[in-house]
Amino acid sequence: MHPTLFWVAGRAIPSHEFFVALGLLTGGLIFFRETRRRRMWDERLIPIIAGIIVGGAVGGRLAGMLDAATHDGLNAMAWAWVQGGRSILGGLSGAYLGALIGKRAGGYPGRTGDLFAPAVAVGLAVGRIGCFLAEAPGRPTSLPWGITVDPSIAASIPECPGCLAGAAMHPSFLYEIAFLLLAFVVLERLRSRITAPGELFVVFLAAYAVFRFGVEFTRANPPDLWGMTRSQLFLVAVSPLLAWRIVRSARAGVYANLPYGNKARRLETKGARDEFATT
Repeated sequence: MHPTLFWVAGRAIPSHEFFVALGLLTGGLIFFRETRRRRMWDERLIPIIAGIIVGGAVGGRLAGMLDAATHDGLNAMAWAWVQGGRSILGGLSGAYLGALIGKRAGGYPGRTGDLFAPAVAVGLAVGRIGCFLAEAPGRPTSLPWGITVDPSIAASIPECPGCLAGAAMHPSFLYEIAFLLLAFVVLERLRSRITAPGELFVVFLAAYAVFRFGVEFTRANPPDLWGMTRSQLFLVAVSPLLAWRIVRSARAGVYANLPYGNKARRLETKGARDEFATT
């Protein structure tokens, strides 16, 4: 664990902030590669990109403030805004709202999710390296790949009693990095098969929601209600919307070109899929 990645001119460079910035850069490069590949670059995308960056940053901070306020009282909100943690789920929600505002401001009429899906997967994977280096790894485990934290830096990792106790813990962020990189590979393969606008991003969000709910059981986040963490409660609330969208898309034949489909079904649903893409 290395909360401080390196030093420059006597100034500490935090691991978390460094990899978040690197994740934004990497995701941006993947995004521009995708716009070139699809020949979809448009100057009206610029307000959307700005909305996603600002909305993601604000959403992540606000989620951290809400968590701090409910755990430690309203007085903790100012500290959480400046130094507190940032929520990936809050960041994704804020980025979504920011994209909607950017579309309205720039007058972009189309759907952009397919441009951002691979970029988000890679960007989150890179950013999670910083989380792994700077945050509590996970809950205690007896599995052979459990990790321990050096006693000399254990006290610098907040909200990690397992670090202070020298316990072996789940490398939960490594699980997430592996999932996100796998998701990127799968998205790259599916982009020519799922052609309805915006659906590739829906598939990614649905897969991430299922994974994130499961991996929360290995995270250091304490249970809050009914044995579930706040992230899990949030996912329980929003997952029905994602499930409804996936079912609606499947019925419209959006996924007919996937490997498990067949030619007859693809021909049968082509008209329905084309109609769905225009709605």
